[in-house]
Amino acid sequence: MLFFNKKQKLIDTGILNGAVDWHCHILPGVDDGVAKMDDSLEVLSYYEEIGIREVWLTPHIMEDIPNTTDELRNRYDELRAAYNGSVKLNLAAENMIDNLFIERLENDDFLTIGDKGQYLLVETSYFQPPIDFYKTLKLIKEKGYSPILAHPERYGYMEENAYDYLISMGVKLQMNLMSLVGAYGKAAQEKAVNILSKGYYSFFGSDLHRLKAFQGAINEKALKKDVVEKLQGIPNFIV
Repeated sequence: MLFFNKKQKLIDTGILNGAVDWHCHILPGVDDGVAKMDDSLEVLSYYEEIGIREVWLTPHIMEDIPNTTDELRNRYDELRAAYNGSVKLNLAAENMIDNLFIERLENDDFLTIGDKGQYLLVETSYFQPPIDFYKTLKLIKEKGYSPILAHPERYGYMEENAYDYLISMGVKLQMNLMSLVGAYGKAAQEKAVNILSKGYYSFFGSDLHRLKAFQGAINEKALKKDVVEKLQGIPNFIV
């Protein structure tokens, strides 16, 4: 019985060895994430150390942080020029569903995920859904994109049936690893475990803004064995 109750630190699960980080804020100086190039390089060095093989840089784009596609591409080129390690770098964005998003949707002005550019990482406010949320998700699909909803476990307004409906719509769900270990509070952690138990997550990501916070979460926080097994069942790749 003690074996089945044994907990395991996230760093020791093996889930990060060879993994893809689908969501992080380590493109320097563009949002509320990593501020300096040296800090970005430090994060990437740590990724090499723990075995992460590929990362999608997903800086915020929203009305409060109106990054443009060209600005982000230029900054991305600077990071690629500065980094000579083994982690594969890719550029996308985390898109807040707001008025700016609707304008960009009309113009197909997005940094997408996937070799075919088919996936679009989107988020909402943590406290309330955007107006016509589900209608907007349908418009995204009609435009030929496959929406990935970032960290759905963190949306306080979402009830359990909302996750069922999102999956029925064909929306992919991306879990923050730090949600699972309680870094955002008990409510988000419980939701993460619940969504995970249903097999609804297709991707996971660090959502890393600060290296020390991520290191603390994966090196100090432990997960129950049954949660680890479900975590290891997340596909975490594009199909």
